[in-house]
Amino acid sequence: MTQTLADMRRDYTRDGLSEDQAPAEPFSLFQLWFGDAVKTEQLPVEPNAMTLATVDAAGRPHCRVLLLKGLDERGFTFFSNYDSAKGEQLLANPFAAMTFFWPALERQVRIEGRVERVTPAESDAYYQVRPLGSRLGAWASPQSRVIRDRGELESLLADTEKRFLDQAPSCPPHWGGYRLLPERIEFWQGRPSRLHDRLNYRLVDGAWVRERLAP
Repeated sequence: MTQTLADMRRDYTRDGLSEDQAPAEPFSLFQLWFGDAVKTEQLPVEPNAMTLATVDAAGRPHCRVLLLKGLDERGFTFFSNYDSAKGEQLLANPFAAMTFFWPALERQVRIEGRVERVTPAESDAYYQVRPLGSRLGAWASPQSRVIRDRGELESLLADTEKRFLDQAPSCPPHWGGYRLLPERIEFWQGRPSRLHDRLNYRLVDGAWVRERLAP
């Protein structure tokens, strides 16, 4: 390794974020930035990839990368197995944080808030547009549980394929969507010398308050 960790750095010079560029509420700004990410970020970066952080009943944090699958004025939607580790954590502590990072744009968005399950109809609607392999996988995989080896997982999938050989798989009762209802959204734009732009939106009594944070 020719470069030490201490010497690894990148200077951000692409853009800035000023108050006159930012609306009074955060959703339209997120949609604008997300649209920029879709047009700008290249594979293997996925524009809708985000890190989701949860906290378990013992107060220990956990995080993983998921894909955002829905966005409207209510919040940010993702899908998972309700019996998974993250499902158990959200049941014990229904608050979470998610972070989007778009390196080509030198932008980051942090979102925090309460999480609730979406309606069964919403879960089913998304489930039905997934590829068949993903729909079968939702039935086959005991997500987050210890299994013997890869062969056990493939055996579970084979059993599931036989089960649904003559019928389309329905949405499993243990699988569905979550919606993060944002209480705080921070927009971070990289700037030179680590003097980044940070605009923070906080939900106060049902209205968004915008403020600038020091980098």
